[in-house]
Amino acid sequence: RAMAGAPALAGMAALRAGAGVVEIAVPESIAATVAGFNPCLIVQALAEEADGGFAAESLPAWQHLAQRADVLVLGPGLGRAPHLAETVLAIWQTFPRTLLLDADGLFALASLPAGVLDHSPGPRILTPHAGEMRRLLGSEAMPRPALEHAAKDFAARHQAVLVLKGRQSLVTDGHGAHHNGTGSPGMASAGSGDVLSGVIAALSAQKLPPLTAARFGVWLHGLAGDLAAEALSAPALTAADVLDHLPAAWQAIAYDMPA
Repeated sequence: RAMAGAPALAGMAALRAGAGVVEIAVPESIAATVAGFNPCLIVQALAEEADGGFAAESLPAWQHLAQRADVLVLGPGLGRAPHLAETVLAIWQTFPRTLLLDADGLFALASLPAGVLDHSPGPRILTPHAGEMRRLLGSEAMPRPALEHAAKDFAARHQAVLVLKGRQSLVTDGHGAHHNGTGSPGMASAGSGDVLSGVIAALSAQKLPPLTAARFGVWLHGLAGDLAAEALSAPALTAADVLDHLPAAWQAIAYDMPA
């Protein structure tokens, strides 16, 4: 219940990045809260446990909703109940289109046995920060250069696109590796990654290839952060400010989306 802002930020960012329809599945007790962030969001209330997290029996409803999705974002505000790892694995192994995992979705992946992620029926995009990447690798201490090398290997092994967030975020599909040139230190605040997830998902839904969607999404998200920092200062920046400056970022590039 304390994380209602995470799916709302991701959903609103997807709208601001060009998604035609954004549907958010949340535990029933926060459905009204999430819907209240923006009237353009479609909010689906699913069964929950006593603590306000998703109930194990909500998986069929997840799968039903996913059937009509071009892209599925899994993780922002999800929670870390033990049974969710099985749900995340089921989605990974069955969802036939683009699946983006962030935040608690990555936490669930890190708890799964080695080898179960080697095959998936559709494109997979992962957006970990350094700590989440270390958890996926099972390594508590790894300097950034080594972490980037390991992230590239991880992407290749799982045939995924991986965004290693941070200063000059790395975007890799396991073959090429690209460092992003936009972004402000003020973006290292709660919720910024949720906004990024929504942006990349929306671009993927517009049929950009996964690597292109990730590279352009990271760049556009960083540009919005730069514009927000210019207007408000980096120390004062919040994820909502980055979200609010996405329209200005689009205007700055004159809608010149890469092919």
